[in-house]
Amino acid sequence: MVRCRECYTQGMKPLLVVVTGLQGTGKSTVAESAAGVLGAPVLAHDWAMSGLRPYPHLQQALGSMEPGAHGAVGWSILRALARSQLRRKATVILDGVARAPDIHRCEEVARDEGATLIVILTECADAQVHRSRIEGRRRDIPNWYELEWDHMQRARTSWEPPDRVDLTVQATDSPDTNSRLVRDFLATVATG
Repeated sequence: MVRCRECYTQGMKPLLVVVTGLQGTGKSTVAESAAGVLGAPVLAHDWAMSGLRPYPHLQQALGSMEPGAHGAVGWSILRALARSQLRRKATVILDGVARAPDIHRCEEVARDEGATLIVILTECADAQVHRSRIEGRRRDIPNWYELEWDHMQRARTSWEPPDRVDLTVQATDSPDTNSRLVRDFLATVATG
């Protein structure tokens, strides 16, 4: 298993790993698997945004912004935190629904900070499996909400995965299969 500490002693660039896909497709599981391989922290969009929810004035401001503002604000926070880690030459993993503009901005951060960007996409082509994953999950993120399947059905019709993807993982595959796929891919990148 390759750990980032070993990469640094070998003079390798830190990694900025973005794990994206719709909610309920296994992003957080994949991000945690990557963290285990790389010995890196996971910064998750929903956790970052949950920290803003206790502030009604902030929620009101976010609510008055154009659609997608919550996502843009969350990704801005994640990029700033990632930049701070990359400046320390530390690898970092971002977990959230990143669309093409979010990936583009992460590319800029990686380039500016001398890091290598890796994008992992999680998918679930089977709507029934996806539904069972949404209806059966409970994340217990303080000050955050659980999604309803109706919301996910709308999201499935409008979701466009980013063009830049280095690895795609299917939620219909077993967690062990996906962990092995992520581990093998990241080991190749880290020793590349």
